[in-house]
Amino acid sequence: MDPNLKSILIPSIITLISVSILLFIRSIAFRLLHRWAEKTETDIDNIIIRSFKTPSIYWMVAIGLYIGLGISEIPEKYIFYLSKAIHVIVILSIAIASANLSGKIFTHYVQKSNLPIPTTGLVYSILKGTILVLGILIALTVLGVSITPLITALGVGGLAVALALQDTLANLFAGIHILVEKSIRVGDFIRLETGQEGYVEDITWRTTRIRMLQNNMVIIPNNKLSQSVVTNYYLPEKRMAITIPVNVSYASDPDKVERILLEEVLKGAGDIPGLLKDPVPAVRLIPGFGENSLDFTIICHVREFADQQPVQHELRKRILKRFKEEGIEIPFPHRIVYVREETDWKK
Repeated sequence: MDPNLKSILIPSIITLISVSILLFIRSIAFRLLHRWAEKTETDIDNIIIRSFKTPSIYWMVAIGLYIGLGISEIPEKYIFYLSKAIHVIVILSIAIASANLSGKIFTHYVQKSNLPIPTTGLVYSILKGTILVLGILIALTVLGVSITPLITALGVGGLAVALALQDTLANLFAGIHILVEKSIRVGDFIRLETGQEGYVEDITWRTTRIRMLQNNMVIIPNNKLSQSVVTNYYLPEKRMAITIPVNVSYASDPDKVERILLEEVLKGAGDIPGLLKDPVPAVRLIPGFGENSLDFTIICHVREFADQQPVQHELRKRILKRFKEEGIEIPFPHRIVYVREETDWKK
C-alpha cells in the first residue's frame, strides 16, 4: 500500500471508529439520563438534558478527531491549525448550549416562582446574547486574536453604527425602559391611546406585540409605545369596577327598585363567573332625574377586564326578567307636542 495513502487512511478509520463508539456511548448515556429525569419531580434536569443533547454530538466528533490527529503523520503546522479549528468549534458549541440552557432555566425559574421579573423575548435575547459574545471572545483568544484592538475598533465604529441605527437603538432602549419600569408587563391587558386594546404577548428588542380580543395581533414599536398614553387594566391589580345604567319609570318606587337591583347583583355574584362579592356591590340613584325616567347606576366589581361584557350581559337579562315579575316599567322616550292652529298663530 502507498505510504501516503496509508498515513491518511489509518487515522481516518480510527477517527470514524472512535466517533462511532463515542456516539454509541452518548446514546446509551442519554437514554439512562432520560429515564432518570422522568422519575424526578423537577423539570430542570429535563431542560439540561435537552439543551446538551445536540451539542454533545459535536463534542463526540471533536474527541474522535483528536484521537485521529494524535496518531496521524500530518505535519505539525497542519495539526496545529486543525486543533485550533476543533477548539473553536467546541467552544462555540459550548457557548450556544450554555446560552440556550441559561435562557430556558431563567424562564422556567421565573414562571415557577412567580417572581416580578419579566420573562420577555428581550430579556431572553439579552441573556443569550451576553453568553454568546463571551464565547466568541474566548474563541478569538484561542485563535490568537488580540481582543483589545478589536474592542477599541468596535468602540470607534460603534458611533457610526449608532447613528445609522438610531431607530433600532431607540426601540431597544425603550423596550429596556418598559421592562425596568414595569408599567407594562407580559400578560397585562392594555388600551392604547389610538383605541387598540388587548393582552401583551411579548416585548422584544424592537416591538411589543398585543393580542386583541378578536385574536388579531397589534405590533407597535417600543419607542412609540413608551411615548404614548397607555391604560393598563391590570395595574395596580386585575380587579376592576364596572357601572351598569338602569332606567325605570317615574311611577316606580325608588326604594323598591334599589332593593331589587341589589338583590339581583348579589345573587349573580355567586352564580355569574367573573362577578365578585367583595367589594360589596352598590346601587345609586345616579345620574338621577332623566328626561323620561329615573336613572339608577349599579356599581360592582369583576375579576378582570375581559369579564365585564359577560357579566353585564347576564345581569341585564336577570334584571329585565325580575322587572317583568315585579311590574316595574322601563319607559320609552316620549315627547308632548303642542300644535297651534294658524288662526291662533296669527293673533
